Amino acid sequence: MALPLFSDNMSHHERIPQPPGMTWIATARPAARLLPVLLLSMTGAGTEALAQDATAPVAASAPGVPASPSLFAPPVPPVVQTGPLTFAPLVRQVGPAVVNIAVSQAQDSHQAATRQPLPPSVKGTPFEHKFRERMRAHGEELLGAGSGFLIDPDGVIVTNAHVVGGADQITVSLSDGTEFPARLVGSDDLTDIAVIQIHAPHPMPFVLWGDSRLVNIGDWIMAAGNPFGLGSSVTAGIVSARGRDIGTSPFDDFFQIDAPINPGNSGGPSFNLGGQVVAVNTAIVSPTGGSVGIGFGLPSEIVAPIVEELRLNGHIDRGWLGVTLADGAGHGGVQIVGIDRDGPAMKAHLRIGDVITAVNDEPIDTARMLIRSIAAKRPHSTVTLHIRRRHDTMSLEACVGHRPDEDLDD
Repeated sequence: MALPLFSDNMSHHERIPQPPGMTWIATARPAARLLPVLLLSMTGAGTEALAQDATAPVAASAPGVPASPSLFAPPVPPVVQTGPLTFAPLVRQVGPAVVNIAVSQAQDSHQAATRQPLPPSVKGTPFEHKFRERMRAHGEELLGAGSGFLIDPDGVIVTNAHVVGGADQITVSLSDGTEFPARLVGSDDLTDIAVIQIHAPHPMPFVLWGDSRLVNIGDWIMAAGNPFGLGSSVTAGIVSARGRDIGTSPFDDFFQIDAPINPGNSGGPSFNLGGQVVAVNTAIVSPTGGSVGIGFGLPSEIVAPIVEELRLNGHIDRGWLGVTLADGAGHGGVQIVGIDRDGPAMKAHLRIGDVITAVNDEPIDTARMLIRSIAAKRPHSTVTLHIRRRHDTMSLEACVGHRPDEDLDD
């Protein structure tokens, strides 16, 4: 199943075309792999046991939702200040807040009778033999593994939606081996962000959000997670690029990082040298199923407000205009090439061929900008659309609609 484009109907609604040569990122399924872009969660029976057996150390401590400076901790001096010669002080500071996540999904009798294939993320690793043994012992369940991190002492955890999507049971393992059952608080498939929560008898270690807008290309970054079910691991590298569009939705605005991340790292954090989370590891480009040094993390400026909305409401309400758009209209603006029947755009008397140049006082240059701008508005709110119609300019009031559920088959 592919992560949906930000559209209601792929032929008639706000959307932009898939970039050439890019494969859609798959949502979590047992033994699923799409190349060259892969989601980073491990799937398949027995990976929960692998995560539980691991003893490596772990730390103390929307688009559609406008970022608030209050969500970010103030900048702090780097924990690592020279070279760095070592990341050990940073690992000690943040490690206990990074968690391993194991999920299970009950199978029906037909599935239980069918032998589960070996996930590509395990095949050829030292854990293949152990995995096959565990698979025989847990044939009644479908298991998967991923990563996450605690963001407050009450046990709230951020991860990827594809890590926990469709799970019947979620188990969180801390660095000391302690395990807790977790419940799903809310998820947003369009940005692939989910929030889960555990209940512990004592306050949990946690980490803070850093402001990803302050991250520059070339800055050091440290990624943490649960690669290949090995348990918590850390890797380091630099931010290779910003603003990467990998074709999942109009909200794509990824960091590209060269710190090695692999299947099982999904939902894990990437830290700046101050120990603040500036990205959530989500996908890799890989012709082999393992790291080739090109990974993608969703920046905190996008994730943090999405997480807050999910904590409050359990879902994200986004605005919708009901148009199909095309870039390259010339002289700024985005051209309307299709309008949904009885949608907000039609009710506002927009026409095919109109060029939207601004929403309220926000200039619009691309279809992506317009979709983000409308998505950030609350349903049933009113916006002023500044348009160019042939040789005339005018302003129209539009009542923003509520985006219908995505059709995952499109």
